[in-house]
Amino acid sequence: MTESSQPRPSGSTTPGQSGLDELVATVARLRAPGGCPWDAEQTHESLVQYLTEETHELIEAIESGDREDLLEELGDVLYQVVFHASIAAETPGEEFDIQDVAARMTRKMVGRHPHVFGDGAEQSIEAVVAGWDDVKAAEKPHRTSVLDGIPQGMPALALADKVLGRAQKIGLLETDAPGLLPIDSEAELGPILLAIVSAAKAQGLDSERALRTALRDLQDEIRAAEQEGDPEDAGIIGLPSA
Repeated sequence: MTESSQPRPSGSTTPGQSGLDELVATVARLRAPGGCPWDAEQTHESLVQYLTEETHELIEAIESGDREDLLEELGDVLYQVVFHASIAAETPGEEFDIQDVAARMTRKMVGRHPHVFGDGAEQSIEAVVAGWDDVKAAEKPHRTSVLDGIPQGMPALALADKVLGRAQKIGLLETDAPGLLPIDSEAELGPILLAIVSAAKAQGLDSERALRTALRDLQDEIRAAEQEGDPEDAGIIGLPSA
């Protein structure tokens, strides 16, 4: 049985609706009077744990390369988005729905791709990335640091990658500098990272906390460099000295 031939929720859809319309209608019925009491009492805050879990499951499905898992986990993440939009539609002061979410995202993507939707000429990837940053800066003039907008609650490794990328943008780190470690592939990198965590654990050290501490120092260094206008690496990243 294909997805299109799956049984549909009784009374929640009408002929001619798209799959997305049907999902929106399903969520609406679940949260309506006479629907599911659990769904009706959920809030943005109470759903955060599920969004986090579903996101990690989607990542796992992507990395496994399994088509059926990817299809299911994309649906689970989409369900979370529709659920939050349904809550917002009924929350005073928010009052937007999934159509508003989609419309805003469309405007954002069109605005950030003038080389596709505007009069701009075809660009290289490097030029596209630079233009993207310029548009984002114009959209959010209240941001005064390249670090603004980075979610500090990200896992430490993902946060490190993000912060390092921002440091490179202002010249605090050289993008073409030789690596501190001779690593040529993720196949080599994985065991090295695992060995570092293993060594830390053997010494009773918390790898996550240690990396977050180093990242706070690096972010302080980046902000200081921005204020001083002196993009020079002060040596926060490096191997321990002998």
